[in-house]
Amino acid sequence: MADETGARVLPRLQIAIVAATGIWTIYCLLTSPYPYYAPLQNGPTLAILGGVFMWAWRRPQPTSALACLCGFLALHALGGKYIYSYVPYEHWAQGLGLPSPNHLLGLPRNSYDRLVHFSFGLLMVHPIRQALMRQGGVGPRLSLYVAVEFVMAGSCLYEIFEWLLTVFLAGQDADAYNGQQGDLWDSQKDMACACVGAIVAAALIAARRLASKPRAVRTQRPS
Repeated sequence: MADETGARVLPRLQIAIVAATGIWTIYCLLTSPYPYYAPLQNGPTLAILGGVFMWAWRRPQPTSALACLCGFLALHALGGKYIYSYVPYEHWAQGLGLPSPNHLLGLPRNSYDRLVHFSFGLLMVHPIRQALMRQGGVGPRLSLYVAVEFVMAGSCLYEIFEWLLTVFLAGQDADAYNGQQGDLWDSQKDMACACVGAIVAAALIAARRLASKPRAVRTQRPS
């Protein structure tokens, strides 16, 4: 979208989505009960959000893709507020009169980090695919495959980054950032959650794409 002078202008809804995510992230940063560790989590989130805004401004994206990106960042900001290991979802469920999520799902630990890793896969496939198709000229099928592979690779690289952080930071600081909670297989489980989320997203996109095709095209057989 452009104004009368021809300058690129983001749609109002997209500006509202980015602004709301920024306000939410700042709120989570300033109200964190762990002020020493929270900037490690949500400081980079604000920088990434700024990058998302510039990317959407320079490279027009559908609102749905921007909403997926900001939705993931909002979930991450909440986790960063409580350094992931202490997100009080059990307390929230109790306050709403709901059963314990950990008891209901048989979870032995605070698993909000698993939700965010799953959300990374679920919410990132669509914007990556859209960017590949719009800016890269990649076809619908290949772009979906590459988006899933990108999520898997991104999840792997993030876990390597966490490992390197553990090497260079003091033990207590590294544990607080990683949120491993004593699980030796934490990295593998996090990557698995992201992979499952990406596969679910790809399946939903493929099903929607198939359903949007005319019936005659879906049933046509090559001669």
